[in-house]
Amino acid sequence: MTRFWTRLVVVLTVVTGLNYVAWRWAASLNWDAWWIALPLVVAETYSLIDVMLFGMTVWRLKIRKGAPPPPHDATVDVFITTYNEDLDMVMTTALAAQKIRHPHSTWILDDGARAELKALAEQHGLGYVTRSEDWTSNLPRHAKAGNLNNALMQTHGEFLLILDADQIPEPDILEKTLGYFNNRRVALVQTPQYFSNVPVSDPLGSQAPLFYGPIQQGKDGWNAAFFCGSNAILRREALMQLGLVGYVKETEKSIRRALAASRSAIRQARRSADREAPLVAQVLDEVESATREAQQDLEAGGALSEITYRVRRRVDAAVQTLVMADVEALQADLEEIAAMELAHVGESGVPVVADDAVQRMSARDWSPLGALESVQAVLDALSVERNDEAQPVMPLATISVTEDMATAMRMHAMGWESVYHHEILAYGLAPEDIATMLTQRLRWAQGTIQVLLRENPLVQKGLKLGQRLMYFATMWTYLSGYAAVIYFAAPIIYLLLGILPVTSLSWDFFIRFIPFMVVNQLLFAVAGRGIPTWRGQQYSLALFPTWIKACSTAARNVWFGRPLGFAVTPKARQSGGPSWSLIQPQIVVSVLLAVAAVVGLIRLATGLAEPLGTLVNVAWVIFDLVVMSILVRAVLYKGYEPAADPVVPGNTERNPDGI
Repeated sequence: MTRFWTRLVVVLTVVTGLNYVAWRWAASLNWDAWWIALPLVVAETYSLIDVMLFGMTVWRLKIRKGAPPPPHDATVDVFITTYNEDLDMVMTTALAAQKIRHPHSTWILDDGARAELKALAEQHGLGYVTRSEDWTSNLPRHAKAGNLNNALMQTHGEFLLILDADQIPEPDILEKTLGYFNNRRVALVQTPQYFSNVPVSDPLGSQAPLFYGPIQQGKDGWNAAFFCGSNAILRREALMQLGLVGYVKETEKSIRRALAASRSAIRQARRSADREAPLVAQVLDEVESATREAQQDLEAGGALSEITYRVRRRVDAAVQTLVMADVEALQADLEEIAAMELAHVGESGVPVVADDAVQRMSARDWSPLGALESVQAVLDALSVERNDEAQPVMPLATISVTEDMATAMRMHAMGWESVYHHEILAYGLAPEDIATMLTQRLRWAQGTIQVLLRENPLVQKGLKLGQRLMYFATMWTYLSGYAAVIYFAAPIIYLLLGILPVTSLSWDFFIRFIPFMVVNQLLFAVAGRGIPTWRGQQYSLALFPTWIKACSTAARNVWFGRPLGFAVTPKARQSGGPSWSLIQPQIVVSVLLAVAAVVGLIRLATGLAEPLGTLVNVAWVIFDLVVMSILVRAVLYKGYEPAADPVVPGNTERNPDGI
């Protein structure tokens, strides 16, 4: 029955939403104030798409009743990732992991290479892994993803339980989850992230009951529940397959670039070649034919090493032929080649031909022999060793600071399946101050937008339509910052200036708008089955500067190759008093909203404003101020002292449906 009522409200939401937004575009725009009318209707369209994606998510809510018995012979490595967290915290988690009942090995992955932590691990019989000591400072580390990739190459368990340094697991976490892997296509089982240091009021919005509930359960129904970085079990085979396939793809990309650069140089050389020298034309034709055949072999799925070997042999033979025939102008060309940056290392570590090298090879007038020497240099730059990376094969994605989502999306694209197990099986620590919370939210948003720009799920091969939309839905929500600015600006503009973005607040407006808003809220209530969702709605609007900053910085990172730092979330409250400076944009907006409401009421009292429009916009302002009010509580929040027993009350039975 839950699915029936949810689907019914989804249909009502979509119908009323389309009816309202279509009318807004077709009949209600105030073109005299297009500069606010158009942005507002675009923001409303964005919100409609957002709620439709949410409706699609919960359309297939999957409420699992629990996993079958786990395979008794499954080997498991428990990974506890850490960088600079307090040693007592890390050891508390590690010792709790050591008590997990299913046979396993517990490993502390210390990216901080702390000798004291290594000593504690050895003292308690725990595995300890850190990065190679011969790394130099200029090599990419890839933060948490690099830490996990490094550990994968030094351990052997068939399955991996990944825990953050603060996530204390229950002893039966593997008994409750490993059974899902009896299905050979399951690569990931994700469980909720729950925090024991959060009060019921949750002023920082850490618990995310909507996400670790209807959203993940809905994505599970579409086989799109994704990895969230901790409290998850992964199949090593799937990760290693990802690493190998990714390695091959990057190598193939490098070869394609090299062949394209080679053909460009050859075409330029042919133009400047002596037309009276048939040998030169013959040799250039031979090399161009070799590169064309190599391209065809790539398309046919030929072995990369054989393809590059054959084309190199033919280029070498061509060079020898021309050297024997004519060495004139060789020195000048070789000097130019030496000055060119023919290759650079890409994000995944595979050497690829640089864009400027390709352009310069295409633009200059090559002598035939110089062109062939340049082709040799380009092909020689290809390497399968990845000497400029920590390791040649990197199973977890390194394209984003949210390596978890990117990794899960790649696994789904390769045909693997995932499971969301809706039961609290580990207890962590949430941020205890607004500065830490904002840092964490910014990193999540930046990483998600990075994935959108680098591997847009809408165009990823291998993903089914539902999976594409499920990943895109998560990414789409982080664009809400721009819509929020419009929603705050519209009532301010009307109350201060009397400019209405719609033609009129007529009966046609209210008969369409009110039903849509009512069923929209009803959808969250029905899909959530009683869980609190208001805090999440507040922060989706109130953190608009964070979402905008995340989009802009992630875009600059992708387009201009600027790195995004990986900020480890502090697990303890940061010192200092209330940090009002962190919410300056929201304070300015709140003051403008309050001033606008006062001015609007004064204009109404003096007969200078239309009553209905003024009252509607004042109500809108009050709603916005209620949304913003959570930030005041967040700034003043001084942390939470839980009861003596830190385990979440009411979870003694840990019913999967009672989270």
